[in-house]
Amino acid sequence: MPKSLFVDPVELRKPGFIKINDVPVNQYKSSFKKELETYGKDRLIRILYDMMTIREFETMMNTFKIQGAWNGIEYNHKGPAHLSMGQEAAAVGQCVNLDTDDFIFGSHRSHGELLAKCLSAASKLDDAKLEIIMKEFLGGDTLRMAEKVPHKNTKDLAENFILYGALGEIFARNAGFNRGLGGSMHAYFLPFGSMPNNAIVGGSADIAAGAALFKLINSKKGIVISNVGDGALGCGPVWEAICIAAMDQYKTLWPTEGPHGGPPILFNFFNNFYGMGGQTRGETMGYGTLARVGAGVNPDNMHAERVDGYNPLAVADAVQRKKAVLLEGRGPALLDTITYRYSGHSPSDASSYRTREEVETWQKTDAIAEYKQYLIDNRQITDSEAETLRGAILEKLSAVAKLAVNDAESPRASFQFIESVMFSNTKLEKMEDRTPDLLDAGSENPRVKALAGKIRSAFDGEGKPVSKNRMFQYRDGLFEAMLHRFRIDPTMAAWGEENRDWGGAFAVYRGLTEALPYHRLFNSSISEGAIVGAGVGYAMCGGRAVVELMYCDFMGRAGDEIFNQASKWQSMSAGLLKMPLVIRVSVGNKYGAQHSQDWTSLVAHIPGLKAMFPATAYDAKGMLNLALRGSDPVVFFESQLLYDKGEEFEKTVPEDYYEVPEGEPALRRTGKDITIATIGATLYRAVDAAKILKEQYGLEAELIDLRFINPLNYEKIVESVKKTGRLLLASDAVERGSFLHTVASNVSQLAFDYLDAPPVVVGSRNWITPAPECEEYFFPQTDWLIDAIHERILPLSGRNPATVQTGLDILRRTRLGV
Repeated sequence: MPKSLFVDPVELRKPGFIKINDVPVNQYKSSFKKELETYGKDRLIRILYDMMTIREFETMMNTFKIQGAWNGIEYNHKGPAHLSMGQEAAAVGQCVNLDTDDFIFGSHRSHGELLAKCLSAASKLDDAKLEIIMKEFLGGDTLRMAEKVPHKNTKDLAENFILYGALGEIFARNAGFNRGLGGSMHAYFLPFGSMPNNAIVGGSADIAAGAALFKLINSKKGIVISNVGDGALGCGPVWEAICIAAMDQYKTLWPTEGPHGGPPILFNFFNNFYGMGGQTRGETMGYGTLARVGAGVNPDNMHAERVDGYNPLAVADAVQRKKAVLLEGRGPALLDTITYRYSGHSPSDASSYRTREEVETWQKTDAIAEYKQYLIDNRQITDSEAETLRGAILEKLSAVAKLAVNDAESPRASFQFIESVMFSNTKLEKMEDRTPDLLDAGSENPRVKALAGKIRSAFDGEGKPVSKNRMFQYRDGLFEAMLHRFRIDPTMAAWGEENRDWGGAFAVYRGLTEALPYHRLFNSSISEGAIVGAGVGYAMCGGRAVVELMYCDFMGRAGDEIFNQASKWQSMSAGLLKMPLVIRVSVGNKYGAQHSQDWTSLVAHIPGLKAMFPATAYDAKGMLNLALRGSDPVVFFESQLLYDKGEEFEKTVPEDYYEVPEGEPALRRTGKDITIATIGATLYRAVDAAKILKEQYGLEAELIDLRFINPLNYEKIVESVKKTGRLLLASDAVERGSFLHTVASNVSQLAFDYLDAPPVVVGSRNWITPAPECEEYFFPQTDWLIDAIHERILPLSGRNPATVQTGLDILRRTRLGV
């Protein structure tokens, strides 16, 4: 039964006041005795060393960009460099009390965070573990480069490894951390808990939320930190990530005997007071003090506080306290870590939006200088010893840089390699080998019992139509595929709007509420960006996620997460990451201009995505089975016109497991006179058109259901066109920019000598989708297909066109932009 939270009008209409707890601001009080007891002399000095390393690394990068040379080493770095000089204490302090099980996600300005996390991790790991990590990573390629730089011991070698891995990645070298495919804004190192950094401002926030969900749902160690800038607080993904991380259900509905409590995520804002050239304090934002925003999220204020990011020990203390809160299940948490960048947004930025006096005032309180003096004052290091450290860093950096700029020593990845990592193409029965958490997922499940009595075809044994109540439907095929994988893969989780209790959108998930505990199937906030973004984060951490967008039109709300995140991280990781993510997208009708669009062509345009669109009950099950055993991101389109359809082409929908071969179109009807290829629900209008062509005009149409958008094997289409000499393509996507034009273009090249007429594409009008009463004017109808054949491919004897499908009308419509 659904678990209900009673909404009581008597209680909710009472007068009163909301009381907000105090938000701490810069409350850390230094006590060197306590700090020395906590960290010891070596770690306190190590903090200084790591800060100095980041400063010199970023100064080197700035000099390369501005002057084309540094320390006598020439190099023209063509790529970006968003530098963090001034922010070193915030990055290093954050990592002092983190382990490799603690993940950090960053932004475009994350060289410092990458180095801080890696240097901290390397200093804590024993030599044997370090050696294994370095030897196994990228087949030892990065290690072999690191070994060319002088080193005294394993720890020293690990520093070479980190510095070369980072710089090699920035300079697009094959032995960089991601073989140069991520570059400056996306450099990271998974084995140390440095997770993908993101060039899209705020873009990593909802991905980090998904990583935290992975840890919560699968009982994994550690916390997740989402590092974004203060400017990112104006971005939708950040707010949606906070909303999905702060949902009450983790504490109110998820049973205490399983995963329970808030996701272990800390939203850390490196607050340098600028977003590009906009000043967040007093100009582009209205919060005054960023930490106050936590008070608007939940009664705990998200445990928010402002911390002095110029004091690494203050940051270390704050992160340690937030980590304890998160591991107790009381997340999410928020930190407003104040800091300052001395450089511009990038080297090309002259910082004309701020005064020299302001920059110099911050430099007078430079975090590295202040912390060094703090150690000197407390007799932990001398000024000459600190300079010796700096000299050693510069010597090491010089050796690394000479190696990284050398084309012969440090080659780049080949174009064949880049192509090879666009997809992982792996079949994975389950992401982890353990028993899945299930409730009533067997034969006694109410949906399973109901389906046991269904006829698994649209026709009975005598060929008569089966009533919808007795028929196994398209939606049932989707359900069976989902339940099958839930029973096998313990990491698989599904979320979206109305996923639980209601039975999911369009009754696809009816029965899953009874089958699955809350942590494997739950309702999300209405946050389409974070629904998909969290799926990206969940999948890249090693879980299988199925997320749902109730209408195709809502893809616009998740555009960055689909087109920039899900599609790119496998390839930008050089194949180190997998992305077992299925995005179920329902293509609507009847609901007008903002709920009835087919956006398959948008997805087709984006490299790195697989896209499927089953049109039959058999394919709904078989293709979702295929998607749910893969390791690549799949946008899985489903037409609302088809959910109650039975199987009309195959004899039956098998009860057992099966998959549809990837990329293979289906031949629905054989013919010799014309090929008609469709995507989605237009298949059934094409069936009607084929019948009319035969009965009224004596033409045998060969009917092909493309089924797949990417990948797509053209061989069956080309062979058909070689036989028929003619091709008509149709779908419910608007005609302008339709993916079918790509298919038509490719077929024209692959079968040019066999074509008797140019391929013709019929799509929806280039309008808004009108009211349901007028949809016949908008979506392709059977008459449109026949008229298009008559006007542009093969004149049909005695045909009196019902619609205008002429070349002249194409000119008219394109001239008008419709």
